[in-house]
Amino acid sequence: MTTKMTTKTNERERSREWYDRAQQSLIEGVNSPSRGAAVYSPGPVVLERGRGSRVWDLDGNEYVDFMMSFGALIQGHAHPKIVEVVSQTMAGGSHFAAATPAEAEAAERFQRMVPTAEAVRFTNSGTEATMLALRLARAHTGRTKFLKFEGHYHGWYDAYCLNGNSHPADQLGPRENPTRFPDSEGIPASVFDDVVLAPWNDLEALESILRQHGPELAAVITEPIMANMGCILPRDGYLQKVCDLAHQFGALFILDEVVTGFRYAPGGCQQRYGLKPDLSTFGKALGAGFPVGAVAGPRAILDRMRWGSGMVLHYGTFNGHRLTMSVIAVNLDLLSANDGAVYKQIYGIGDAAVAGLRDVFRRRKIDAVVQGFGPMFQIYFTGRDAIRDYRDYCQYADTSKYSRFIHRLLDRGIYMTPSNGLHWIISTAHTMQDVETLLVAADEVCAEMA
Repeated sequence: MTTKMTTKTNERERSREWYDRAQQSLIEGVNSPSRGAAVYSPGPVVLERGRGSRVWDLDGNEYVDFMMSFGALIQGHAHPKIVEVVSQTMAGGSHFAAATPAEAEAAERFQRMVPTAEAVRFTNSGTEATMLALRLARAHTGRTKFLKFEGHYHGWYDAYCLNGNSHPADQLGPRENPTRFPDSEGIPASVFDDVVLAPWNDLEALESILRQHGPELAAVITEPIMANMGCILPRDGYLQKVCDLAHQFGALFILDEVVTGFRYAPGGCQQRYGLKPDLSTFGKALGAGFPVGAVAGPRAILDRMRWGSGMVLHYGTFNGHRLTMSVIAVNLDLLSANDGAVYKQIYGIGDAAVAGLRDVFRRRKIDAVVQGFGPMFQIYFTGRDAIRDYRDYCQYADTSKYSRFIHRLLDRGIYMTPSNGLHWIISTAHTMQDVETLLVAADEVCAEMA
């Protein structure tokens, strides 16, 4: 690794000024807590523009971006083909709230990439997609309860807002009957009467819980990779077993690919792990930076949205937004070109970053593990050999140390969220030079921390 020192970018006077100004009109100066002082200390880096793998803040400081809008920017910033299609589409009208060819063109490309998508319905966000998936599952099964896992995030819909944040390990309760922690005020306690909670990556506990509640469940919903506590991989064969157990009790298996869809393979994690979910949800990378979600699955389930008596209602003025559909079409064309060759590039760069970071921590004698591979990974400061579930994360991950590590990387031109519960993202715009820049900065920070 080169010994070249990074250039510090910790002069952010205009960011501080704009953040102070924004607090006069916005709650905490932001529109989502993950962007503000809840994560960044003393306040956020205020970004002004981006291109490729780089972003610039209001003071002109340049960063290599490894957050990539929490994974939405699969093609990086301002990809020329996306800029071109946005300009062309806008010139003809961005949105009509009417039927357009763009909707079908986006859906056809989606179907070609996701084998389980006999049909697809577009929504405006990942949260809307998971809401719709649950409504469809309830209508299809005639049941109301569903099972979710500790630590998984499926959007901010009321029923999903349970045990999505970390809590002290000694308060979590038994694995077969976890303590229930609502993630938000303003949600009636009765909402959670229909939620069955289980630990993830633990088949024995899941089987025990399903023996008690299985016949009542409309669905079991899971992320394929636990992306709300960093990047926690499923145990070998675990996801297929979850699917099989759901079906054993007559419940649908919903795979939430809002984070992983179109990222790990053209067909997402369901392709990589050989899964056939009853319903799957998508967002983030699908829109390449534009807000969108989607529900995909068999017509036997999605046809329940056909107009008529007893239909599953799903309205939305901005569903199938013409501009977003045009972006999706070009984005999926880019990802599927040459039999998805771009995924080899993403994996190569991501795996080099993971291997390099592991080497830095080893040489600097820092207790840390780097989990994940290819397009997504996370660092945990821990003496453990791995973080395998939500309870490991709550007990063993030093999230304060991680935050300090990231703030020092920010000062060296590496843009990443200081929240340990999120993850590092590799886009098609990243290069091996970006990895080298990251490793030099990480080595400097580890030298200071050691």
